[in-house]
Amino acid sequence: MIRKLPRALAALVVLLAGGAAGWRMLAPAEVSEPAADPYPVAATLPAGVTGKTTMAPLIVDDRIRVYAGDRLVKADAPVEARTMYTPRWSYRRWPERLTGVVAAGTTVVTRWSDGDLVALDGRTGRPVWRSDGPSADGFEGRTGSAAVWAPPGLHTAGTSVLVTGGRRLTARAITDGAQRWSVDLPPGCADGFVTAGGRYVCGAGAWDVLSGGAVRGWPAGPSTGVGCDVARSGCAGLRDASGQGWLTGGRQPERAPALDDPAATAAGDLVLIASGGAVTASRAGRELWRRPGPARVLGVRAGKAVLLTPDDRLVVLDAGTGAQRATFPLFVAKERVDAWKPNGWQLTDGFVAIERLLPQAGADPDEPNHYYTMDPVVIAAI
Repeated sequence: MIRKLPRALAALVVLLAGGAAGWRMLAPAEVSEPAADPYPVAATLPAGVTGKTTMAPLIVDDRIRVYAGDRLVKADAPVEARTMYTPRWSYRRWPERLTGVVAAGTTVVTRWSDGDLVALDGRTGRPVWRSDGPSADGFEGRTGSAAVWAPPGLHTAGTSVLVTGGRRLTARAITDGAQRWSVDLPPGCADGFVTAGGRYVCGAGAWDVLSGGAVRGWPAGPSTGVGCDVARSGCAGLRDASGQGWLTGGRQPERAPALDDPAATAAGDLVLIASGGAVTASRAGRELWRRPGPARVLGVRAGKAVLLTPDDRLVVLDAGTGAQRATFPLFVAKERVDAWKPNGWQLTDGFVAIERLLPQAGADPDEPNHYYTMDPVVIAAI
């Protein structure tokens, strides 16, 4: 009996060690795996499709692609890679879920289900600051497009990230996470948008992104932002509660009757309308150019107006003159060529990324036959 005691103790030690190992694996944890390679150089490429990805990328600094996973955020490069590559860096949290991602410059700000904001250096993936905040729900959908292109409760405004939770709106500095201001929003003020002129617009009002102060004399809401960048930020215009259009590139909105058209969008002081079988661009009520043929306006960046035609071709025009710079089909080589519909996109100075759905797809990303292919996001240089 006594000789069996050492064996029993040894077995107990093994059991306890196994339990400790299990705790290390299952306990709440954060794992940061920074980049080992140098920061990639931005590439200037001829217009055309460069690749496709399984997940929707947030293109940062036109150098890296950042992806949202259920409990992680990761990045690969270069942007023109034909498919998803081994991550340059990744950051994981458990058991929290990722709810959204935004970026300003090379800083990537992530929001988690426990309310924490964690900012990462996009060049290295290393955490640079963190702050707490209100809890939030994790994103839905296989590609993470909602988390990177339209994250709920997250916006950018110059050097600030704006965070909403309930009726609270808080501005934090992108550089160090310091709180710049925080205000309570009125009832019925759901998640809004940020104008190019520096106003947060929500419900029936607007707030200055520099001070958090309410803005007087704003068009009656609720309003719809038009010509917005990702994260519903940098919106060049809006339509108010009566459907009237306004340009919002300045501190005060400027009436733009051409934006009354539901098919119109804005880019700077330009109004682009895709209707009547053509796309027209006007400034101050004067038509600048007209392109025959139906198309959807994806946006304007770096002096280029980017259109998508019904037969899934990308058209790149000079935004000032309407002269065609490039046109090509949005399909990867050897990919099946069937009809698809866009479900969100990001436009940068050098690239466009578009999530593609089957024509009959509904609003549920978990439904069968929802995405165009297993790699539904197509990326092209523009």
